Amino acid sequence: MHNKRVLLIGGNYAPEQTGIGKYNGEMMQWLVNNGYDCTVITSYPYYPQWQVQEPYRKGSKWYTTEKAFGGRLTIFRCPQYVPAEPSGKKRILLDASFWLSAFFKLVQLLPGKKYDIVISVVPAFHLGLLAVLYKKLRGARFLYHIQDLQIEAARDLQMIKSGRVINMLLGLEKYILKRADVVSSISDGMMKRIQEKTGKDVLFFPNWVDTGLFHPLDGRAALKQEYGFAPTDTIFLYSGAIGEKQGLEAILYAAQANTGVQFLICGSGPYKTNLQAKAEELQLANVYFMPLQPFETFNRFLNMADVHLVIQKAGASDLVMPSKLTTILAVGGLALITANPGSGLYELVHRHQMGILVDAENQQALNEGVRRAAEGNVEALVRNARAYAASNLAIGGVMARFEETVVQSNLTHYAEPIS
Repeated sequence: MHNKRVLLIGGNYAPEQTGIGKYNGEMMQWLVNNGYDCTVITSYPYYPQWQVQEPYRKGSKWYTTEKAFGGRLTIFRCPQYVPAEPSGKKRILLDASFWLSAFFKLVQLLPGKKYDIVISVVPAFHLGLLAVLYKKLRGARFLYHIQDLQIEAARDLQMIKSGRVINMLLGLEKYILKRADVVSSISDGMMKRIQEKTGKDVLFFPNWVDTGLFHPLDGRAALKQEYGFAPTDTIFLYSGAIGEKQGLEAILYAAQANTGVQFLICGSGPYKTNLQAKAEELQLANVYFMPLQPFETFNRFLNMADVHLVIQKAGASDLVMPSKLTTILAVGGLALITANPGSGLYELVHRHQMGILVDAENQQALNEGVRRAAEGNVEALVRNARAYAASNLAIGGVMARFEETVVQSNLTHYAEPIS
């Protein structure tokens, strides 16, 4: 048993089912199961609904402590401001309020037993300052894990318009990057961009998927009936967070142009009501909305769809490696992905021939892609998708490489990206 002590500082954590919270939760669970003592400084689960979820709502105005795995995992939940309708300014307030409450919790932990490793997960990028503080005062090794290039995304999507503010934030980020012992990220494209900023090696630490839980199933026709569709329906599924930055209206226009197939939008998020109103306005009879599906039946639900939509704006395909894609690949799903040549996402999917690629923010290309996907003849793509997930994205393999490089080595070598 190693009994090494790990501290994770991250705004999202289990039981959030999508996005970063899911990965943070699974990472800590793996480390605990492999003999580490883990502590998490996080907030209350709110994503993607943008409101604190039951049963946490009542206590979410103050600090609470949870223990799990026989005391080997401690979770400190800190209060934060959660906007019902997130805008650029409100998101800054959300991040700032969590930083402040997490700072007080960290100060409380400083005199206690030392952590060997402190991990800060981006977003929010400035949580890295808390990890730098702990490293300076207690000498822990600092891993800065970047899930999303938050500052560039805020700039490119016009959430922050002031050049001076962006430069100030990039300067702050540079300060953190310089002091991290290990910088890691989730895709080739993002790693290259981070490398350009830092000049130091970046560890490939991809989002994983439980390939035992998520796997291909037979009998799609019966599954379709289970969810209220006809066995002969062709179903295009978008499952995930419903926010403004994805450009999900494109799905509605694709439905308008392809009336012979059914479109299912599943999930929750601040933009869902706008999308529903737009679908009504367009009088679309082939678009359906469903809430987030329960985790226990999620594998069946994903296997029901003929095609999975991964929709992103042009500026996002190197900034965000969509976590939903890992699960789609694991179930051997056919992914229809909007990504432009040259982006990390495009290159990865193209290299492994594991999805249909269409230009981002090009409605004509998406409509065409829908037609191509509906025609079938995609067995090779589907086989490649599952094979890639099994070889490269299984949680055991990803975390074992992470453990070897970050936890056990003296950090003189870095893992190479998987190609």
